[in-house]
Amino acid sequence: MANEEYRLKPSVPVYEFTDIYGNLCQRLIAPPGPFSIYTSANVMTADQVDQSPGAPFVEIEYLPDGVINYLLPSRYCESDRFGQMATEITAGHLLGYDQVKAIESWLRETISYEPGSSVVPVSAVEVNARQRGVCRDLSHLGIALCRSLSIPARLVVGYLHGLKPMDLHAWFEAYIAGRWYTFDATQDELNGGYVAIGYGRDAADVAIYNQFGPAVYPLSQKIKVEMIEENHS
Repeated sequence: MANEEYRLKPSVPVYEFTDIYGNLCQRLIAPPGPFSIYTSANVMTADQVDQSPGAPFVEIEYLPDGVINYLLPSRYCESDRFGQMATEITAGHLLGYDQVKAIESWLRETISYEPGSSVVPVSAVEVNARQRGVCRDLSHLGIALCRSLSIPARLVVGYLHGLKPMDLHAWFEAYIAGRWYTFDATQDELNGGYVAIGYGRDAADVAIYNQFGPAVYPLSQKIKVEMIEENHS
């Protein structure tokens, strides 16, 4: 992160904390009436997304303690329901990275990516039944399939330069060969420009905001992601 700006209107006290997934969060009490949140950041990202065909599967006994949680079923990723299906999708592929790549390809070819088609999060089982969904939905199904093969997987939300239509984006990461790798079934090719802002087991952990009290939904939101030319002077 090169720099960032965070502004509330009207201004109210904010308490910051880090959640169990390592995400920086803010707590506040929104006053009655109109309330706006403005954020802006300059971020340096990699030109390419790391890929590693053939990277090996990590046996469960060698997984770090903080990664074990990403093997378990969660609210939107019922991994205990996809064992046979995941085995069939990945048949003939090397254990590890190549299995996840097969899952990503299967999602791209099988589940229709339709931005705006899902207003609320749906589970992997529902996505598989519908055969369509938004980026979050495809990621939920990908995560469930990975976990059913004992490959840790987590949801990532953030932004992607060049995404059309521009909106908050979701993809997933799988833990292979001692590190996390990015997978995104909504894109034909993985290029640079990913800006991660939150990690979790599924969408329940990485909502852009959680509201407690009477339901009042955002009246509007504006998102803009643009490339800034680096100044070498």
